[in-house]
Amino acid sequence: MCPCWCKRRRKGIAGRIPKPIITSSIPIIESFKPFPAKNIDPIYLDLAEVEALKLIELEKLSCQEAGARMNVSRNTVWRLVEEAREKLTRAIVEGREIVILKEESLYSEQ
Repeated sequence: MCPCWCKRRRKGIAGRIPKPIITSSIPIIESFKPFPAKNIDPIYLDLAEVEALKLIELEKLSCQEAGARMNVSRNTVWRLVEEAREKLTRAIVEGREIVILKEESLYSEQ
């Protein structure tokens, strides 16, 4: 699978624009829905959060190694993993739909 770039957004109005993250693949799944479905707002996972979770939890890389693969610092990887874990836990406990945001991803020409 070809690596692709994932653009990120600022969380506020101050600060610099985050640099793009290199992801190894784009997930084929767009969302997970609980059964029975509830009419609660869904939880949105960024592609960068999914990539960080994949590298740390599935491939068992350290934050340093995952940061080198994603072209970010280990602190950024840790922050992404913590945000993703919190969102996933909230979705499971509250019975919310999980939606993976991947519309901002761009394939690199490598």
